[in-house]
Amino acid sequence: MKIDNLEQGFFGIGIQNGKTPENLGVLWRSAQNMGASFIFTIGNRYAKQASDTHKAVGAMPYFHYDTFEDFYLHLPKGAMLVGVEHDEKAEPLETFVHPRRCVYLLGAEDHGLSNEAIKKSHFLVKFKSRLSLNVSVAGSIVMYDRSSKSEFST
Repeated sequence: MKIDNLEQGFFGIGIQNGKTPENLGVLWRSAQNMGASFIFTIGNRYAKQASDTHKAVGAMPYFHYDTFEDFYLHLPKGAMLVGVEHDEKAEPLETFVHPRRCVYLLGAEDHGLSNEAIKKSHFLVKFKSRLSLNVSVAGSIVMYDRSSKSEFST
């Protein structure tokens, strides 16, 4: 069976100014399991983590950007930026139709996404949670939601 990447689409996931490096390792492990095409950081760099037991950072492309502006200039052609943020303008994840080609951006647990990232996101999504979640858990929920839905938008 031949896989058509244009039909299937792709996604990458990363964190802007991640607070704790351990969360990166857990997110990368989930990203590898959920079929991410690449992973990235903006601001704080990834450092080897014991929590990345599958060594995902060596198994898929990893990119680092010093600033959001640098990251935004390097978005893959045709990819939609999906910010994950608890914001009044954000769409509920439960009804969100994931773009076929997209990049998910999460913010640090204590500050969330930067104002610039929120403004430049093509979509903002949020999901119900009684309390604040760890960034790696939030990212894993978004990736699971993507994999569980069979239809994609543009």
